[in-house]
Amino acid sequence: MQYTVQHTTWYAYTEPVPNCHNVVHLAPRNTARQTCHAHQLLIEPVPSTLARRSDYFGNAADYFAVRGPLMGLKVTAESKLEVTEAPAFEKLDSPAWEELANVRGATYDRESLEILQFTFASPRVRLFADMFRYAAQSFPAGRPILAAIRDLTTRIHADFKFDSRATTVNTPLDELLQLRRGVCQDFAHLAVGCVRSMGLAARYVSGYICTQPPPGTPRLVGADASHAWASVYCGAELGWIDIDPTNDMFASDEHISIGWGRDYSDICPIQGVFVGGGDHTMGVSVDVIPQNPQVIPAQAGTQQQAQSQQ
Repeated sequence: MQYTVQHTTWYAYTEPVPNCHNVVHLAPRNTARQTCHAHQLLIEPVPSTLARRSDYFGNAADYFAVRGPLMGLKVTAESKLEVTEAPAFEKLDSPAWEELANVRGATYDRESLEILQFTFASPRVRLFADMFRYAAQSFPAGRPILAAIRDLTTRIHADFKFDSRATTVNTPLDELLQLRRGVCQDFAHLAVGCVRSMGLAARYVSGYICTQPPPGTPRLVGADASHAWASVYCGAELGWIDIDPTNDMFASDEHISIGWGRDYSDICPIQGVFVGGGDHTMGVSVDVIPQNPQVIPAQAGTQQQAQSQQ
């Protein structure tokens, strides 16, 4: 499947901002199933400095600085990419989850260490007893790891309600377990934490998902949003398998990956600092457009406002 993605973030300030510095993760990552053919970053006002690097996890990170005074900032990322269809994971054999758990210190080659780093707690994924007890229900002795993570995905989807007002970007996982509601960022963090609490490796993935309108209804431009899910290491043969607890599924060719890290703090779409500015407001609009879709302009109110995963 081929896509064009446009992600726009804008800020408005009540007082002039002398300067600001930002880092963005908005360029889709090339993977075995995904190829980014073109990407550009458009910034208004024009930045005084703009540079790209690869971060610690190999994701593309763009840094820019804007000199003021400015009363607003607009950042637009435009990408063209292709995503191939994933295998039918439910039909694949996989090792028992115990064979992959608690292998810390077994070997110290580069590949093993890259996997090992995703078994530990991280700034936004703390490991605790209640999480282990919740996760353990999906990991009985001898269960194949694909079956275990698929069951975990379904349970999170059934037990937690999507509610964009229930949490913030700083809501901890122990509170989420009590609330039983949140957004895709929360559910991805929970899945990652559950898998790690069983001694397995899991990473947080940031990206997009192509939203499909009801049959016979054209999709609306401006009605998509950022998305997040989890990726679990399932052995040398299968590698990393992506699960989407928000939608109760393995990731498909409708999932577009920006990149991954230990949690949201490693792969935040846009973050930075600015001086002055008084109060500020922020808005986000994302369009994920399949090749040759039937589209109509979004009506007022369809553009996604900045939620916790932004």
